[in-house]
Amino acid sequence: MGVKTLTVNEVLARFGKALADPTRAAVLMRLKDGPAYSGDLADAIGVSKQVLSNHLACLRDCGLVVAESEGRRVRYELSDAKLAHALGDLLGVILSVEPVCLCAVPECPQ
Repeated sequence: MGVKTLTVNEVLARFGKALADPTRAAVLMRLKDGPAYSGDLADAIGVSKQVLSNHLACLRDCGLVVAESEGRRVRYELSDAKLAHALGDLLGVILSVEPVCLCAVPECPQ
């Protein structure tokens, strides 16, 4: 049995699934700036290594992230450098339509 070719809609849906979770979005935004080790990613994002592992598996399955073993550590990076540019562009468009409130008060009127 051969490899299934995905339609454009299926590819976009996979990308949407990856971005639909705040932890996965945080991983992608962190990796946009360059490769990182799983333990460092977990610390930077504020999740356990087990939780991060599950999200990284999803991102690998979606084809957005690749893993490279380096001894006892695993380094993760975006699967294609164009993804970093695309994530930056997407964030820029979204923020121009829906500004983010950066204040720490939940009742912020912005």
